[in-house]
Amino acid sequence: MNRTQLGTAETNIKPKKRRLYALISLVIGLLFGLLLVEIALRVVGYSSPEFYAADVSRGYALIPGMWGTYSKEGRSFVVINSDGFRDVEHKVDKPPGTFRIAVIGDSYVEAFQVEQSESFTNFVRDELTKCGGADGKQIEMLNFGVSGYGTAQELITIREKVLKYSPDIVMLVMTTNNDITDNSPYFKKTPIPYFTADGVLDKGFQQDKVFLARNSSLSRFGIWLRNHIRVVQAVGAISTSIKYKYQAWKNKKPPTADQSVEPSTTATAPAADIGVDNQIYRSPTDDNWKNAWSITETIIVQMNKDVADKGAKLVVVTGSNGVQVLPDVSHRTSYAKFIGVDDLMYPDRRIAEFCSTRSIPVITLAPLLGDYAARENVVLHGFEGNIGYGHWNQRGHKVAGELIGKKLCEGIVK
Repeated sequence: MNRTQLGTAETNIKPKKRRLYALISLVIGLLFGLLLVEIALRVVGYSSPEFYAADVSRGYALIPGMWGTYSKEGRSFVVINSDGFRDVEHKVDKPPGTFRIAVIGDSYVEAFQVEQSESFTNFVRDELTKCGGADGKQIEMLNFGVSGYGTAQELITIREKVLKYSPDIVMLVMTTNNDITDNSPYFKKTPIPYFTADGVLDKGFQQDKVFLARNSSLSRFGIWLRNHIRVVQAVGAISTSIKYKYQAWKNKKPPTADQSVEPSTTATAPAADIGVDNQIYRSPTDDNWKNAWSITETIIVQMNKDVADKGAKLVVVTGSNGVQVLPDVSHRTSYAKFIGVDDLMYPDRRIAEFCSTRSIPVITLAPLLGDYAARENVVLHGFEGNIGYGHWNQRGHKVAGELIGKKLCEGIVK
């Protein structure tokens, strides 16, 4: 190679090196910038982790030991205990002189929307303590709520998690606006376990492509990455916020003249459990609805048997949907008229009658909460941007807990 050729080669190499150095500098600068953002997020205490992961028994479950801030609806600091529930640590063996109440349900029980100390279970305990229930024993509340769970997943949770704690009472808190449909694969359309109307457990979800993807090593690595890197959490939180705001915007439709007095029924709340289907407020005529109700009632019967076999008592509590307890009673009446029913208490009455005929203690909260909301002119559901709808707010949790506690004191707990 002569000098001319060598010079040409060197000339070609230099731009390549410059581009390589520029790329390396860019990557280093980007990584350094991300590191600074990561440090800043940790210094200010920012956290927005993924609290859920795939579970081969229940479809998905809370991640044991996870902690962080929840702000999709309301705001709270969440800590998941070592057994995978939003609660303090509890010894498996029940301490002497203790009366245990295990509470099972969906997001209303999980209560991410409020601080753990503001959850209704605390007020249940306080009321029982005041009335001297359980012969004056120490009342211990155990929270087994998981957002989005239907009665089927709750029965599995009772079998696999709850009964080992030897509870005296298992309290099933039902959310009527979606617990019935959550038990039906026709309505739910999610890879989770289902029971048939004959009580047979269908685990077919374990072979579902969506579930297999969620349960894959790659998916679990993605969750691990998010839960250990605050920058990833921030990006995920921003993405989720945009998605929810877009969904809320898309769901909002201007009311027609004859609908102008009706409360909104769109699912504007970000939590997975919220979204009232009006069919729940009427006696079912559709076969799919009839089947969903039949499955739910079959599960309740089996749940009662499983709990009784371990020497405990099942207590069923039906909660409230926002529209059922609006402080302005005329809005409830108008809404009932709008959907063609006399009132909004069909699911609550049906569950109460079903349980009563089988000697299962039942507490129906919606009428009591509705009376309180009207009397005090307060909203018990919702937070800023969705007042009156969504989950119980701090006031809702307090009043619900006190009402449950008083009802237990009247004779269920002796």
